[in-house]
Amino acid sequence: MAAPAGSPPRRRVGVGTLVPVGQSNAHARGEPNVHASPQASTGLTVPGSYFERIDELRYKPTPHAGGAWDPDEQHFSPLGGLVAHVLEEHAAASGQGLVVSRISYDILGRLALDECEIEVETIRPGRTIALVEAVVRIGGRPVVRARAWLLAEWDTGAVAGGASPRLTPPDALTPWRMSELWPGGYIASIDVRPVAPPTPGRATTWISTPLDLVAGEQAGPLASYLALVDTANGIAVRQSPTAWMFPNVDLTVHLHRRPTGPWTGLDTTVTWGPSGQGLTSTVLHDVNGPVGRAEQLLTVRPLPGAQANSPA
Repeated sequence: MAAPAGSPPRRRVGVGTLVPVGQSNAHARGEPNVHASPQASTGLTVPGSYFERIDELRYKPTPHAGGAWDPDEQHFSPLGGLVAHVLEEHAAASGQGLVVSRISYDILGRLALDECEIEVETIRPGRTIALVEAVVRIGGRPVVRARAWLLAEWDTGAVAGGASPRLTPPDALTPWRMSELWPGGYIASIDVRPVAPPTPGRATTWISTPLDLVAGEQAGPLASYLALVDTANGIAVRQSPTAWMFPNVDLTVHLHRRPTGPWTGLDTTVTWGPSGQGLTSTVLHDVNGPVGRAEQLLTVRPLPGAQANSPA
């Protein structure tokens, strides 16, 4: 849940508060994939996606991409998925059949809720290993730089091993209204299913969304999966986000197999150090088991004007 310093969240509740909600079944009934705008009270609907394509390089975020720290910023999670979508399109065009096995995002500045431009180039071409880079610009300024290692696939099933146990399946779990803890269009759009009640710095949770990543486009399973991973920094908060800021300045994902959707499983631990740095560390799952790991570096600081709490 990345953002530079911005406006404080508008809901004030305790850390780890769980609010069960009934699951919407509109998507299962095949009704139009639209949601009421989370940032307006007009009753109008917006497209059921996080982004709309403007042209070959440019995309416009919808209100569903709204951030948790500032309503005028994007949440990084959908943007990270969009970058993965563009990188996969670039990789597919090479015809080598390589798959994204590591992707590392550096968040360089404020992610304004405005159209963005994404350019991709191959840094290290290869038939079995390649390195590609994407740069996201908003208002002409680079705001995200991402690099992905692409690897060839081989049949290693006979020697596979070392993965953690599977998580409890999401279908058996009760939804949590995460918007009671965090504001913003993105948070309001997702279905959150905790495996157990979260505690400060520790949570295991399933995340899914009924929204498309890009309107009218079929994003691949990896991009759709990665579009939910940055949520990890908001599910196991150590302190109330009305008193402390802890945005992540990066996100790195390593994968040992390709994930499948529609659920992203986050087994997350958050550690804060004594001098303003923190780490959000996550074992990533799909319904078939672990798929890899994610790390997020945090800048931890008191919110201006807020009274900092003692450690939870």
